[in-house]
Amino acid sequence: MNTTILLVDDHELIRQGLARAFERDGATTVVGQAGSVNDGVAAYESLRPDVVVTDLQLPDGHGLDVVRAIRAQSDTTGLVVLTMHAGDDHIFAAMEAGASAFVGKDSKASEVLSAARHAAVAPRTFLCTGLSAAMMRRAAAPSTPRLSAREEEVLALLADGLGTGEIAGRLYMSESTAKTHITHIYQKLGAANRAQALVTAMRMGMLDHLAPQRF
Repeated sequence: MNTTILLVDDHELIRQGLARAFERDGATTVVGQAGSVNDGVAAYESLRPDVVVTDLQLPDGHGLDVVRAIRAQSDTTGLVVLTMHAGDDHIFAAMEAGASAFVGKDSKASEVLSAARHAAVAPRTFLCTGLSAAMMRRAAAPSTPRLSAREEEVLALLADGLGTGEIAGRLYMSESTAKTHITHIYQKLGAANRAQALVTAMRMGMLDHLAPQRF
């Protein structure tokens, strides 16, 4: 079975290199390319490929915006995040967003092809060679309230002054889901409201590395 691929990256040379690698594979066909979040989502809706391979840093947003928008429409589309930013936070954020695989841009072409094949047949599982080590580091971290990657995104947007409806729109979720995340954040931080939550988070240093769409 031939697997159709959509490439989303703002660097044309990278897209062309990936396209050649997939074409040499023989079992995959690149049916489209895009260089931004908006173009990537539009191309997906038009082409309905089996797998989307997206970079994290895009000129009009974040690759995880592509992942969330497509995952909200389909449970069967493979979503591969290909990025130079392979820190633990990026890995967990990609997993939370619904990605099927996470691959560093320094990986061999064969690893990217393998990730795409995995994503095509098991789109709702998460493949990442660094996941086990990242989970061990997270488990060994100092005892502080542990927010999920999604809750960290919501916290960053709360700190930026966004309301519940705005957070829901920014993160492609329902307002009730956003409210649930906010409630969980308050509970974990022992806070009764936004102000208390932000003061506690600031005191614990939880806001130092957070910024909207930095994952």
